[in-house]
Amino acid sequence: MLEIFPIYITPFKQERLIRVYLPKNYNMENKRYPVLYMHDGQNVFRDKDAIGGKSLRLEDYLDKTEMKVIVVGIDQNSEERKNEYCPWVSGEYSEKILGYSSSEGGKGTEYIDFIVNELKPYIDNKYLTLNDRTAMAGISLGGLISAFAACRYPHVFKRVAAISSAFYRNQEELEKLIVRSDLSAIEGFYLDCGTREASGEELISKEFVASNNSIYEILREKILNTKFDMINDAEHNYSFFKKRVPKIISFLVPVE
Repeated sequence: MLEIFPIYITPFKQERLIRVYLPKNYNMENKRYPVLYMHDGQNVFRDKDAIGGKSLRLEDYLDKTEMKVIVVGIDQNSEERKNEYCPWVSGEYSEKILGYSSSEGGKGTEYIDFIVNELKPYIDNKYLTLNDRTAMAGISLGGLISAFAACRYPHVFKRVAAISSAFYRNQEELEKLIVRSDLSAIEGFYLDCGTREASGEELISKEFVASNNSIYEILREKILNTKFDMINDAEHNYSFFKKRVPKIISFLVPVE
């Protein structure tokens, strides 16, 4: 069951759609559920809502498997996505990969603070949640902002998944943040990356892999349960992302 409603984002002074998946029998069970927050909410649950017409189809998967989890998808603002999902303005590593400098980014802190200080309390009050079992996942820039959230609020987001992450946009600053962060409260961190993220652009694909591997090497020293999957020939699109859903969800919501 999917509930969709607007919520006001105070720092950005605008409304944004929130999509909440509730597990089967939610209204008939007297129990509480772990919560997974996901970025790019339009692309999480249904193809008909997705940008480009392909989603993770997570609603179908969760219904089929009867997973006991509440999933909160936060819609993106397509015009502001790079700004909101990047905590810092793009650095030199980004310029190396893209071939040009960019002034985009810098609103990621406000975005994550909104999730923790406004959206999460609203969700915890409205639904039967387990307040201390909260996870986060994101794709591409959504992976970058999820890693940032783990560092900023490691006591909130106990499990994190960063899928085909565009860490390179903020590579230098993110690496420094992870090094100085106390991540001992985090129970697990999952990363993956395809070997053909940039499709025909072989050099960019290699840099993409190198970027992800560099973040993994730092994280594995901080979090014992850190997993990194290198996926042969996988490209940067939802046809490939969707195939990883079972592995990602089982990592984020382990069966007790």
